[in-house]
Parts: sequence; C-alpha cells; structure tokens
Amino acid sequence: MPRVFVQGRPVDSYPRPAPEAGRGSVRRVTEVGEEVLHRPSRDVTEFGPDLAALIDDMFLTMYIADGAGLAANQVGVDLRLFVYDCFDDDGVRHVGHIVNPVLDPLAPAGRRLLDEGEGCLSVPGAVMDVPRPDRAVVRGLDKDGTALVIEGTGYFARCLAHETDHVNGQVYLDRLSKRDRKEALRQVADRRDEVFARRAARTAALSD
Repeated sequence: MPRVFVQGRPVDSYPRPAPEAGRGSVRRVTEVGEEVLHRPSRDVTEFGPDLAALIDDMFLTMYIADGAGLAANQVGVDLRLFVYDCFDDDGVRHVGHIVNPVLDPLAPAGRRLLDEGEGCLSVPGAVMDVPRPDRAVVRGLDKDGTALVIEGTGYFARCLAHETDHVNGQVYLDRLSKRDRKEALRQVADRRDEVFARRAARTAALSD
C-alpha cells in the first residue's frame, strides 16, 4: 500500500510541508460568526495563476494554523475550494486540493458512522465529537480544470466531509446539539488566545 497520495494518486514521497506552502503567503483565518463562513460559496469559474496563488496561500495558512484541511472561505474568499494534508486511520498521508467539490451521498447500508473528536481552524480551540461516515468520495476539479475524484476513509473521510461542509456554508457546530454547541463556544473562549499565540509564533518563525 502506498504511504502517500497526492491529488488522489500514489507517489513514492512528498515533502512536508508541501511545496505549495513555500510559494504562499499567510492569510488571516476567518472565525465562526463571520458571514462568509455561513453561506454557500460561489463556484470557481476562472482557472489560472490567481487560483494557483490562492491554493499556495491556503497551504501555508493551513500549516501555520496546524490544520489538516482548509477551505477558501476560511481565508475570507467566497469560492468552492479546499486544500488538505491529512492522514487516514492507517497512517497513509493524503495531500492536495479540490475545486468545486461535491460529496457523494452514501447509501445507509454501505456506511458506518464514527462519533469522534473534530476541531476547526475557524472555531479555535474547541474539539467536539461529531458523527461522520467512515468513508467519503468527493468529486470536483483540480486547479487546471481537470476532473478529480478523491476517496478517503477514517479520519481523512472526516476531513473531506468537514471541508465540503465549509464550501456549503456549514461549520461543524451546525451539526451539534444546542448544549454541545454551547460547550464548544466555551472552549473557544478559554483557548482562543493560546491558539492565536501559537499561530503568531509560527508566522514569526517564517521570517527568522
């Protein structure tokens, strides 16, 4: 079994952080409550250097924020796009981006829900159990407009579903009960400053 997949294809190895990050600039991560996170994003219709540069920025921002995935609206850009660098439950690394993603519906008989901890860079410091299917298939395009299908299991399936939620205008808090949402927001209040201090330190280290 290959240990790394880039854009859904097996490769012998891939640097970490991904080379895209070396070309990128850090952007501000939006936070829950900001409008851009709570409405469906627009389809990407233009492919070219601007889109490629956005993807580079998103990779670097994801690493600075210590994330496994990041959607464009999490850096304030109203486009259906996300990037990821995420391990599945078997320790296989998955790296890439997907434009205009659509999550395949899974038949109830063919899925198993995993109720496990989930966080979000736009909900800084909170981790709550969220039920997600243990398998996900996302269809979309790459930065050049070529059709793409990405499949994931375990934690990577969770990542794919979580990021597709983002481009559809949902954050994981929307999947919680009122009581659990209140607990998540309490965690944010307690830990937000610590999270942002770590991000600021990583950003400062880039210029050393």
